Amino acid sequence: MIPRYKLEKLPRSPRLRKLCRIFTGAELGINADSGGVEPGYFAGLLELLMNDSAFSPAALETFREAYGIFRSRANHAGGIDTGGYGAGNFFSGEFRRLINQVRHILLTEIGQAPADWDLLDSGGRLDPSRRQVFSGLAVYLEDIRSPFNVGAMIRSAEAFGVERLYLSSFCADPRHPRALRTAMGCTDVLPWERLDFEPFAPDSEPLLPGPFFALETGGIDIDVFSFPRRGIMIAGSEELGVSPRALAAADASLGRVSIPLYGAKGSLNVSTAFGIALSAWTARLTHID
Repeated sequence: MIPRYKLEKLPRSPRLRKLCRIFTGAELGINADSGGVEPGYFAGLLELLMNDSAFSPAALETFREAYGIFRSRANHAGGIDTGGYGAGNFFSGEFRRLINQVRHILLTEIGQAPADWDLLDSGGRLDPSRRQVFSGLAVYLEDIRSPFNVGAMIRSAEAFGVERLYLSSFCADPRHPRALRTAMGCTDVLPWERLDFEPFAPDSEPLLPGPFFALETGGIDIDVFSFPRRGIMIAGSEELGVSPRALAAADASLGRVSIPLYGAKGSLNVSTAFGIALSAWTARLTHID
């Protein structure tokens, strides 16, 4: 750890960058309950931030609140009355949120807009045995180009009990770092397969087990659509939607499902629409006798 006196000697900009890295490490340690966070040291760093009048009043208040908890924890370790911030409160959800706020204040102050890899999560490896799966519920991602969207859709598919996920050969790689970061471990527990063939070739039977329906505009309202007990939902490209070949297969099977929209934009991010559709599908399945 960099001693406080060395940080005090640095110009403000490099000092804040180093503090940001230190608090990122602190949050990772707290998320892991590693016990590697030295409360007295971090109380000193927060005191340094509290003395920086260039921060907004709201930021300074956050620093003061975090300082109080760190200082109380340090006092607790030394046998001093903590005023209510004992060991049981140190790793509480409220405190984790507070440290997260400190880190993001610093990111903003140094002009670094947080990317998805800056968003820390305490989840470790997922246990596949805990998955509750709807047998026969599958999805086909067609030409989803963004690794972020692929990861988000894998995470939603796992969360809603999808049994299997298929990807077209032109989808972004689920093992891309941004896809993995967004999927938050779901890539390892949800069975998925990248296809090296065109499943909806013209003038031939689909090469995936149906029935099929497409998540696309111009279809049946999601509130009245007859979701199947078993089947494959097709979600298409962010730019072009579901391909004509896949739409033809869906139209020849169960049709299209659409989400009614009321805004000026008139469209949703594909991963958002995908999550809404899966929620509606599984909700319907849980109410089928």
